[in-house]
Amino acid sequence: MTLYIENETEKDFGFDEAALIKTVCTEAFSSENAPVDSACVNVLITDSEGIRVLNRDYRSIDSATDVLSFPNIDFDTPSDFSIPDEKRADYTDPDTGELILGDIILNADRIFSQAEEFGHSVKREMAFLTAHSCLHLCGYDHMTDEDEKIMFSRQEKILDRLGITRGE
Repeated sequence: MTLYIENETEKDFGFDEAALIKTVCTEAFSSENAPVDSACVNVLITDSEGIRVLNRDYRSIDSATDVLSFPNIDFDTPSDFSIPDEKRADYTDPDTGELILGDIILNADRIFSQAEEFGHSVKREMAFLTAHSCLHLCGYDHMTDEDEKIMFSRQEKILDRLGITRGE
């Protein structure tokens, strides 16, 4: 998997955030049977103001949030990567042939504040938000109670497999 990670903040996370993001994305997409060896994802780490502007410009919601996900694939069924030939050009990087899964935007300010609020590590919060966003890129959502249960169960399993627990 190709990950393009940009951190436009001055935040010191106390760990290698790029390595953590890569580990979580690889586990999340592998668990969803995404074509990990031939896919790419863009990840931006920004601050509350940066994510507020993106949320306003792309979702017409003028407020900061903890994470934004912009899936590139229109799934009929979550994690169904059997893409029809007529759609393949829309979802594939013409230069590399990789499947473009989408974009993840993480709010560094919220990662720190939510880690404190929920009583776990900054690493755990970043991993949680990354797994959450990866599942959005695979077509999952949490608009209904049932969908939320499915999605949150999947993200907890991803983190458990990586040994990134709430107590961390």
